[in-house]
Formats: sequence, C-alpha cells, structure tokens
Amino acid sequence: MLEKFLNIFRIRDLRNRIGFTLGMLAIYRLGGHIPTPGINADMVAQFFNQNSGSALGLLDLFNGGNLRKATIFALGIMPYITASIIFQLLTVIYEPLAKLQKEGELGRRKITQWTRYVTVVLAVVQSFFIALTLTSTQAGQSMVNVSRAQFIPLCVITLTCGTAFIMWLGEQITERGIGNGMSLLIFTGIVVGLPRGVEDLYEKAHTAVWGGFTPIAVGMIIALMIAVVAFIVYVERSERRIPIQSAKRMVGRRMAAPDSSFLPLKVNSGGVMPVIFASSILSFPLLLQGVNVFGVPLRDSKYLGPVFRNLAPSEPWYELISIAAIIFFAYFYISIIFRPDDIADNMRKYGSFIPGIRPGKRTSDFINDVLTRITLVGAIYLSIIWIIPTMLVSGIHFNHLWLVGKFFDTLPTWTTNGLGLNFYFGGTSLLIVVGVAMDTVQQIESQLIMRHYEGFTPKSGRIRGRRSW
Repeated sequence: MLEKFLNIFRIRDLRNRIGFTLGMLAIYRLGGHIPTPGINADMVAQFFNQNSGSALGLLDLFNGGNLRKATIFALGIMPYITASIIFQLLTVIYEPLAKLQKEGELGRRKITQWTRYVTVVLAVVQSFFIALTLTSTQAGQSMVNVSRAQFIPLCVITLTCGTAFIMWLGEQITERGIGNGMSLLIFTGIVVGLPRGVEDLYEKAHTAVWGGFTPIAVGMIIALMIAVVAFIVYVERSERRIPIQSAKRMVGRRMAAPDSSFLPLKVNSGGVMPVIFASSILSFPLLLQGVNVFGVPLRDSKYLGPVFRNLAPSEPWYELISIAAIIFFAYFYISIIFRPDDIADNMRKYGSFIPGIRPGKRTSDFINDVLTRITLVGAIYLSIIWIIPTMLVSGIHFNHLWLVGKFFDTLPTWTTNGLGLNFYFGGTSLLIVVGVAMDTVQQIESQLIMRHYEGFTPKSGRIRGRRSW
C-alpha cells in the first residue's frame, strides 16, 4: 500500500493536481476563521448552543462550523447547490433550456453562467434573512455590536462575497484539481468537526452521562459507526451488470469474433447528491423562523409557528418529508445522468445487443425498468442511512403526534429523544465522508492506471510497460 501511495507523487501532473486541491482546501479553512464584522461572537455561540439539536446543527455541519462562528463563509456552498437544483429541474420542464443543454460544451457553459448569477441572488436573500436573525435579541442582548441599519448591508455584502469566493474555489478544484470541488468542500467541513464529535463522545463516557449504561452505549455507538461505514462501502460498490453481446463485424479485412461484455448500473448512482439536495431544500425554512415580524419571531407566531415546529429535525413530518425528498432526488438525479434511449441507440449503432431483448425501444425499456428497480433500492438505502442515526442522535418525537402520541410517552425517554450526540456521528455525515472519499480515490486510481501504475484496489490490475534499465 505504501508503494501504491508513493506512485501518486511520481506522476508530476497528478502530484500538482493533489497539491492544488489541498491548497484550495487550506484557503477555504483559512476563511472559516475570519468573522463577519460587527458580530458578538459570545452571543452567537450561546444561540447555537441552545439550538444545537435543531436543523441549525445540520446546516452548520455542511458549512464546516462557519455558521456557528458567523464567519465570512457562513453560507457555505448551499446557495450554489440550490441554484444547481433549480436549473436541473428547469432542464426537465423547460424545453428551450433542455435544448441549450444538448448543444454541448457551449450550452453547458451558458447554463453554468446563469447558475452563478442565481447563486449570487440566493446568497443575497439568505444573507439578508441571516442578518435579520442576528439582529434579533437573545436573552435581552443583541448578537451584533453595531446598529441594525449598518449591520444588515454589511452582512449581506460580506456573506454574498464569501459564497461567490467559495463557488470559485469549488470550480477551480473541479477543473484543475482532483475530485468534485463542491463535494470536497462539504467533505472538508464535516471532517474538521469530527475531532469535536470524538471529544464530545469522550466527555459523555468520562462523566457517565447515561449512568451504568454508559460503557454499553459507547460500545454500541462505535460498533454502529463501523457497521454504517461498512454498509455504505458495500452498497456504494454494488452494481447490477446487464450482459451485452456484440455481433460479428468486419475490422479491416478480418471478421472479428463476437464479444461479450456488460453494462454496469450502480445501485446508488446518485451517490451523496440526493441527500445533499434534500438537505439544501429543507434548510431553507431555517432562514425564516428567526426573522422578527412586528417584534415577534416567525417561529413564535400564531399561524406559522406550528408549521416551523413541525418542520424541525426529529419531528415526524420533517423526517417523512426528508425521506420523500431523498427518494425524489434519487430518481431525478438518475434521470439526468442516465439516458436509456441514448444507450440503446449507441448499442444499435455498434452492433451490440442484450441477449433475449430486441434492439431499439425494447432495449431502452428494459434498461429503464432495471434502472427504476435498483434506484428504488438505492433510495431506500439512503433513507435508512438518514433515519437510523437520527433516531439514535436526537430521536424522532413520535410523542408529538396527534392521537398516538400518548402511547410513545409511556416508552423510555431515549426512544423519542435519542442519546444527545453531535451530528458528526449521523448517517448523513458518514455517507458524505465515505462517498466523497471513495469517489476521490477512484479518480486518483484511474489516473494511476492510465499512466501504467498499479491502483489502490486489488482488482485494478497493472499495465506493464517496457522495463527501464
């Protein structure tokens, strides 16, 4: 393994790409320590400590703790992800935009440019609501040190510029580095918080917060993390292989023999993107619940208060909508990256066919049916990864349901309130960390194999070149 790792630094282009990626990530972390001007850091930290078990904790997780510290990167990459979702939806329902996407590189560049503009607009809107939330008083004290008229435009400009810079960092990593830039930024934000999660678990074990059950609980949590990571790796590497047979064809003056291969369809082709998309959409109400209208926050209003309370994490309606959103985005994302009609047309052009299936429309329908079934399995897998750790971390408040809530009040407290751990041990964070790490390693491995080096996995093989003396 050490020899395989050293092969990375023997290739100049790959070495430069990895160094560039690490440099961009270092700049991203450096900006995470620059606070927004006019912030009362102590009051902001107190506010997040009071709401650490809410959706603010999940949103702060994706932003690498920048929202908790109210830094210039507090918005993170979420506005760009939301803008990408908007345009991907429009390419399906808006025909001119779909035609523009099919024009090739020029059309994709135009859509990317519009995505950047929408990202800036969303950053302005979200930073405005964050500024309104920060200017509200907590425990009789303000979270800002300047007047409201001065802080709101200052906060909007600072956070919007920070989001635009993060967007540029992610695009530079994707173009000149290794891996997907946006996913790596989220990956970095989660990884830097893992030591804090380990420290929190150690403190709970040291203080015996669960009494005599503490050693067993800690062992169960560690075993669960290992099991979840193994489960994620197993499913992410699982695929459905459709056999493909090639007919005889003329190659030069010779008749080539028929060849057999397969079409690999991953069980979870969307990777972590459905979870990120769903989290991005569900995090939007957080920006509204702290806004004061006539001196009263929206979460405390008479009409909107119940809506915000039901859309808080650990509430049954929030978890149900989250699962529905994950399933929707799993199918939506696979419909964008996979085109069964195009695959069937390409197979017919090259004289390939699926045994027992007629070429053309029948082949397209068969691939679409297989893709629909395995995508459902992948969506259920993502939902399980999302829901099980949530039940252990913060619990699902079934006792808040109408009619059946009294039954859950009779159960032990941990069944509805969880064990009170940080979000860093949630299935979402582990899924993103493992998924992004596997994708990045796979890209590095493909670069190694392309340059006649052995990859990380045993099945990658090695293309032997001329022996050097």
